[in-house]
Amino acid sequence: MGGQQWNPYVRDCPTRQLLDRIGDRWTVLVIGALGDGPRRFSEIAHRVDGVSQKMLTQTLRALERDGLVTRTAYPEVPPRVEYELTELGTTLREPLKALEDWATAHMGGVLDSRRRADQPADAGSSR
Repeated sequence: MGGQQWNPYVRDCPTRQLLDRIGDRWTVLVIGALGDGPRRFSEIAHRVDGVSQKMLTQTLRALERDGLVTRTAYPEVPPRVEYELTELGTTLREPLKALEDWATAHMGGVLDSRRRADQPADAGSSR
């Protein structure tokens, strides 16, 4: 598949599935949480406030399947498992960090726009 041309604008292209994975909010946050090194499941859950155990498990499994995260189980008692970005996963960190930075920098403007859009139609009139 080395010479294959991928095009997410084509209906059946697998890049659409990858964009769905990358664009998922839990993926964005988990990749961010792993950006500075390996973490245990509980550390990721603590850092990604609001993610359920089920969603975190599903997200980590999907990221592992896509080759973005590795799961390492250490033969210790009690067992210790760590998750870490792969080399491929690390390449995703920069563009996702750019999206995270954009969201935090522009949230005020977005909230202002939402407030204006959500006002009743006659709220701005002087009748």
